[in-house]
Amino acid sequence: MTQILLFGANGQVGWQLQRALSPLGTVTAVDHGECDLADPGAIRSLIAAVSPKIIVNAAAYTAVDKAESEPDLAQAINATAPTIMAGEAKRRGALLVHYSTDYVFDGTKTAPYVESDATNPRSVYGRTKRDGEDAILAAAGRALIFRTSWVFGARGHNFVKTILRLAGEGKSLRIVDDQVGAPTPAALLSDVTGQILAATRRGSEIEDARLYHPAAANPVSWCGFSREILRLAAATPGFSNLPAPESVTGIATPDYPLPAKRPANSRLDCSRLEKDFDLELPDWRPFLSRMLQ
Repeated sequence: MTQILLFGANGQVGWQLQRALSPLGTVTAVDHGECDLADPGAIRSLIAAVSPKIIVNAAAYTAVDKAESEPDLAQAINATAPTIMAGEAKRRGALLVHYSTDYVFDGTKTAPYVESDATNPRSVYGRTKRDGEDAILAAAGRALIFRTSWVFGARGHNFVKTILRLAGEGKSLRIVDDQVGAPTPAALLSDVTGQILAATRRGSEIEDARLYHPAAANPVSWCGFSREILRLAAATPGFSNLPAPESVTGIATPDYPLPAKRPANSRLDCSRLEKDFDLELPDWRPFLSRMLQ
């Protein structure tokens, strides 16, 4: 059986990946408690012990605003750790699968971003994730980098759960309406990963380092996303006394200042991935309905 080592097992994407990867081999899934990604020696020791043919890194430092005050820790987890994984993968002839973010872009482009667009992160989080991408590409081993946006799912903390909590507490919702992106289900990312690895004979046909954009169809603003969360929740048994979607007030980014700058345009062009692997990335709303159920 193919040995697969999964980092970030209890995160949004990692939790779903345990399901999606299981038909492909024997999955060793670890989280922070089993391997501290800020410890290079721990990463190398674990890889040596498992001797994987596929390394999947779904772990990251994702506290976007907190990263502004913890740049060294964010760099260690988001850049140094992937650098080590890429080196170990290349030395062993293994495939590395890594997840990145729309925050590597500055958001000033008016059209969706393609993989070859220049990166220009505006935050520590974005910069460290960009550095991780660059390190994997520079290692010139076998790798798949999946750059995605606005991940949500049943597991972990995310925007959907925050909106439902605030709405349930009766808080007024004033949500940014001038940042646009594609909410992307963790389940979709994991399924796409599993399908691509299966279609490429457990990744054996991937002979170089490739960068792709997997994101759901139909981009929306954060405000529009919030309204859709409330609309679908109102139609789902178990939710009650939520405000009407129309009660969400759209505001401009400067009206909600945060430590880390966000890209105004987070739309990702996914046509390269769809063409290379004969996929059609779906709308995010059915996934949101299933999550709410």
